[in-house]
Amino acid sequence: MRTVRFLLRKEFRQIFRDPTMLRMLLLLPVIQLLILSSAATFEIRQGKVWAVDLDQTPVSRGLLERIEASGRFIFVGSSMSMEPADAAVLRRDASVILRIPHDFQRDLARTRSAPVQLVFDAEDGAAAGVQLSYLEQILQRYSVELGQEIPLSTAGLARTGPRLEVRHRGWYNPYFQYYDYMVPGILVLLVTVIAMAITAMNIVREKEIGTLEQLNVTPVTRTQFVASKLIPFWIIALFDLALGLVVARLVFNIPFEGSLAVVAVSAVSYLFVALGIGLWISTVVETQQQAMFIAFTINMVYLLMSGMFTPFESMPAWAQFVAQFSPVKHFIEIMRTVLVRGGGWEAVAVPLTVLTVYGIAIFTLSIRQYSKTSS
Repeated sequence: MRTVRFLLRKEFRQIFRDPTMLRMLLLLPVIQLLILSSAATFEIRQGKVWAVDLDQTPVSRGLLERIEASGRFIFVGSSMSMEPADAAVLRRDASVILRIPHDFQRDLARTRSAPVQLVFDAEDGAAAGVQLSYLEQILQRYSVELGQEIPLSTAGLARTGPRLEVRHRGWYNPYFQYYDYMVPGILVLLVTVIAMAITAMNIVREKEIGTLEQLNVTPVTRTQFVASKLIPFWIIALFDLALGLVVARLVFNIPFEGSLAVVAVSAVSYLFVALGIGLWISTVVETQQQAMFIAFTINMVYLLMSGMFTPFESMPAWAQFVAQFSPVKHFIEIMRTVLVRGGGWEAVAVPLTVLTVYGIAIFTLSIRQYSKTSS
């Protein structure tokens, strides 16, 4: 232990002597968390609407004012025919065409019902669906205020069958805050980059400058050397996770419904996996550029298979099977279960067990591979 203690002191001094490395380890994850959490969103804050108001009455103008007052849409133009509106959508100047027919106000007064047509640029189906949901809510509230009924017809998104009155209630995230869903996942990815990429590059750096061969002929054992290389980044990754949780709470108001002890224990197990992969990368490459490329490739697969941006259930069966081997997927599941749903040990027992098994297996294989390539 005395030898490991001296090696750890040397590693921490080396880290703190390198200002670039220190900024990467401490400041970069926080900056990325703030930027990515604001950019990786499914919300539509400024949908571009083209109005075709053929009625030109106080009721139709009130509907347009209500849509603009919601703050989620801006009107980029208006016309009395569909041709200019279609051209605006084709140029991407507008994403939604709102068409209010003739006699809109009169039909509301006579029959208590009048249709409104929405034409969407459905090239991005997810964005079009979100905008449709927003506009439906606005139209529903406006109908209630008028005491009338405004049926909705859509083009660009198929909508068939009878209309139903829907009453909904959201559990765990009742206000549908995307931050609550996205921030825990982004935080996991940032911790993964620190634990995996920096670990791999640090050991490869010893190869490049030639000190690895010198250390191999000293009385320091390979186990002591590996421990001294991995423990500092393990501690720093845990610190980054704690710092990220503080930022998530203070800046994004992420709920902490469950126990942080469950998060801490899960993070310790997960870092065994990430550090093991970083160690494995260091055994198969010779330069830091190669380490960065392999780490980027692995992280990209983790990102796409983690279920962070797309629902895990929407993947095909083979992709769901492959995703089970992604430790990032399991740790994101734990983070969301604990922080958002308030789950305890029993709720995370399965993913935590998987992470523990993966951690022991990958870490053991990586150390054996490292010993083999260094001998």
